[in-house]
Amino acid sequence: MTLKDKTTVTFYNGLTTIGGPMIEVAYNKSHVLFDLGEVYRPELKLPDESYKTLIKNELIGDVPNFYDPKVTGKPIDTKRWEHSAAYISHLHLDHSKALNLLAPEIPLYAGPITAHLLPALNEKGNFLLPAAGHDKNYTRPIIAAEYKKPIQVGDISLEIYPSDHDAYGATGLLVKTPDKQIAYTGDIRLHGYHPDWVRAFMKAAKGSDMLIIEGTGVSWPEEKHDENSEEFTGPKNETELTEEIVRLQKENPDRQITFNTYPTNVERLLRIIADSPRKVVLNAQRAHLIKESLNKDYPYYYLPAEQKYSDLDPALEVSYADLLTDKHKYLWQAVSDYDKLQEGGIYIHSNAEPLGDFDPAYKPFVDQFAKKKIEFIALRCSGHADEKELKEIIDGIQPAILVPVHTLHPELEENPFGKRILPKRGQTITL
Repeated sequence: MTLKDKTTVTFYNGLTTIGGPMIEVAYNKSHVLFDLGEVYRPELKLPDESYKTLIKNELIGDVPNFYDPKVTGKPIDTKRWEHSAAYISHLHLDHSKALNLLAPEIPLYAGPITAHLLPALNEKGNFLLPAAGHDKNYTRPIIAAEYKKPIQVGDISLEIYPSDHDAYGATGLLVKTPDKQIAYTGDIRLHGYHPDWVRAFMKAAKGSDMLIIEGTGVSWPEEKHDENSEEFTGPKNETELTEEIVRLQKENPDRQITFNTYPTNVERLLRIIADSPRKVVLNAQRAHLIKESLNKDYPYYYLPAEQKYSDLDPALEVSYADLLTDKHKYLWQAVSDYDKLQEGGIYIHSNAEPLGDFDPAYKPFVDQFAKKKIEFIALRCSGHADEKELKEIIDGIQPAILVPVHTLHPELEENPFGKRILPKRGQTITL
């Protein structure tokens, strides 16, 4: 370390897209990278997900000295960089999908839940991008970081804080160099299960030299996306969402009711199971994921010809035929064969795939239920802070510099406490 050393922050991706932030903080001969996701753009209909294709379409960042040379064909400059590490904030693919592209010798950190769940999610090799020289279901080592315990990477230290998002185990990050502190929210909200965790992170991050904050909630200014506004008619928080699922069951005692959720939204699923008046039955694949990652057993069913899982308790299996004919006993997870569901039933789509109108697969998916005279109910609760919550988070941290990322309209986030910078892709900011 010398007096001329400066903290630099380079923004490689995810600046004007929903997801995919890749950001490097460097000081002297030390540098760290976060996150390692891929921007979700199904409309591009790419021929493959090779490294070159992803770089060409700007779905991942063109980040030097972090990716595996077997993937890039470019060596890592170990003379320039003596200390390197990477971090992922949570499970969602727009923050984690490219983690196997990281050079194997560079340590990768995540919160303990994320580190534990990701290998289970990638068990079939269809969650993460493949690592060079390994089977497709390989997940590179991820170090489960202890919350709030500094991780030293040369001149830089990392502190990981529990946060709240609709991905189980989401975290925020504080990056400290000898002269600066940078706070990175990852994906964040105040209307989830743990607003107290978010406020603890805000307190720890207060007065940061730079706050890098997601801004999904201001991406659609022509629409109202404030969960707490009078115009918003859906669930305002996760508790209201679960209550609505319970209400639907109580008010429809003689209708088949099915549902689906996103695989990584484990906490929502566990709350539905706990509160449901009906017996909740999961598809075997989801039950296996819960068993593998949390060692919890829940009732399940197999689709015809579906792979059998040795870790599932045979006593908890429910016949698929019984589910198809049931109208009152079960609330069960429907993942395919929607044409076999009963006419007049209810299907609850709770942030499951396909995720929304931006996905070309969404409209045909919804239309099939109407043809079958099944009531399609989209019960969403955003994993992202709305405009009001974003202001509260910024007010709580009071950063000298605000950098909005992960949003279609970064210019709509303001900083009453100092500068706001809207970096270009690949731009380096010296603090």
